[in-house]
Amino acid sequence: MSNMMRDSQIMAQIKDENLGYMSDMALELAQMADDSGLTTLAYLFRMAALEASTANSVLEPDDLPHQMTSH
Repeated sequence: MSNMMRDSQIMAQIKDENLGYMSDMALELAQMADDSGLTTLAYLFRMAALEASTANSVLEPDDLPHQMTSH
């Protein structure tokens, strides 16, 4: 395997780990906000956790199927 391929795999793994950490941290902060009665802040942290957990599953425009249309 070339160094470039290995490096890109390592970077992708680090990105996945960082996103997982951010999601977990945001959920912990949401719980702390809930415990303190800060419902709106808890909601925002939950949205941040959701965003972090789905960041890798977002499709790029090139990944979308192209529809055939007849005119």
